[in-house]
Amino acid sequence: MIETEELKKTYKQGSLKVKAVDNVNLKISDGEFTAIVGPSGSGKTTLLNCIGGLDNPTSGKVIIDGELISSYSSNQMIKFRLNNIGFVFQSYNLIPVLTAKENIEMVMLMQGYNKQDMEKRSSDLLNEVGMGDMSKRRPAELSGGQQQRVAVARSLASKPKFILADEPTANLDSKSTAKLLDIMSRLNKQENITFVFSTHDQRVIDRARRVVTLEDGKIIKDIKK
Repeated sequence: MIETEELKKTYKQGSLKVKAVDNVNLKISDGEFTAIVGPSGSGKTTLLNCIGGLDNPTSGKVIIDGELISSYSSNQMIKFRLNNIGFVFQSYNLIPVLTAKENIEMVMLMQGYNKQDMEKRSSDLLNEVGMGDMSKRRPAELSGGQQQRVAVARSLASKPKFILADEPTANLDSKSTAKLLDIMSRLNKQENITFVFSTHDQRVIDRARRVVTLEDGKIIKDIKK
């Protein structure tokens, strides 16, 4: 499903060039529950962003289902992300003035769903993540764990091929983390949704069925459990 070939991403810091991702070759198949791990500055978030089209690689290829997305224009990439990729971020990224239900419906609105289908799917998704009774609450009225569960529901709204989760548990306590990982693991197993995490959280690493370790932008270890 996901493949990178000789992927590189270099940033300039003054007169220095920093190789955030350095010649990464990686294949992730349908249905995987994979954690990309490593210390701060190892390149895991940059790699995730390149896979998801949020960042353009300096060189190399990103191929998803046979499509060379690293060659897409900005407009092509926006459309591809909307219809194929779900994102879950450390900071939740919910729209403050919208309710939980409206945050989820925003994605489907951009996809052209009709109102009836949109409302049914958003309600179903909120129930799926255990937030059905809080659909009218705005983000400020929800705990961090609850906001992140809404964010997971939103990531599923577009019926994506896979979900990229960047440090999704970093701001959560142990109880909220366990609930969130239970939801993600169930979706992965029951609906075969592919999850790729960037994380340094051992709780996520313990649940992953594959752990890819980065150091200085390079893969130094790739273990399937």
